[in-house]
Amino acid sequence: MPAFRHIGLFCLKGHAQSQETLESLQQQLEARHYQVSLYPLTSPETDPEKTPVDVVISIGGDGTLLRIARGLSLQGIPVIGINRGTLGFLTDILPHQILSHLIPMLEGHAQESQRFLLEGSSPQHSKKNNALNDIVLFSGQASLLEFELRIDGEFVYRQRSDGLIISTPTGSTAYALSAGGPVLTPDVDAILLVPKSPHALSFRPLVIPSHQNIQLEVINYRDQAPKISFDGHEEWVLEREELFTISRQAKPLRLLHPKTHNDYQVLRSKLHWSVMPT
Repeated sequence: MPAFRHIGLFCLKGHAQSQETLESLQQQLEARHYQVSLYPLTSPETDPEKTPVDVVISIGGDGTLLRIARGLSLQGIPVIGINRGTLGFLTDILPHQILSHLIPMLEGHAQESQRFLLEGSSPQHSKKNNALNDIVLFSGQASLLEFELRIDGEFVYRQRSDGLIISTPTGSTAYALSAGGPVLTPDVDAILLVPKSPHALSFRPLVIPSHQNIQLEVINYRDQAPKISFDGHEEWVLEREELFTISRQAKPLRLLHPKTHNDYQVLRSKLHWSVMPT
């Protein structure tokens, strides 16, 4: 892997710990003669045309990285995460590991994990939108909605529930996990569909190949129209008989880790597997 010279730094504005790490990291990088560009993150979306860097370092939690990953994936710019949040499934470098882990990575000693994203579209919306973790259909109020699911045009089921979580392997440890879905390791080439509080015990999570296309059609709801969210940020309203399509985005996110990174070690650490309670 080639060394990186032009570094972009992203940080949530107003987060004191992240800002402190950003300032310290900027000083350390410039002292080592790296070219550094600051990109204060003030909104869920970034302009892909305004990020002419070799690599981006996200400082914060997984949510911070999720916000920038959607745009950077389309440019092919790799991302490194420094964890100033809580869990840190995606941001696996701690602030005190900058010298021992981050600098060697910038010198080319890193392993790359390519994470595919989901892309959602409908005839009623003029643009596509993407998500690294999940695209979620959810009720606009505390009531059931009814929708139909098709995969590659084949009818799968009609379901009454609070909605449906369509997740990547990256997102399987996020919202999908809390709804009872399985954990998928990042290298699994599949999409996970997890019902949200279905009104029948026979509905269970479904894992399908990532090359298949998903179609959702809302059949019925009460007063407030259901919505679609992308990584919990931007929301679209779906009306009755509106056909919403989800497919795998052509370009993946290039996520960089230290050479010592191990997916199972991350799961053990974050999910407290084989750890005695304190």
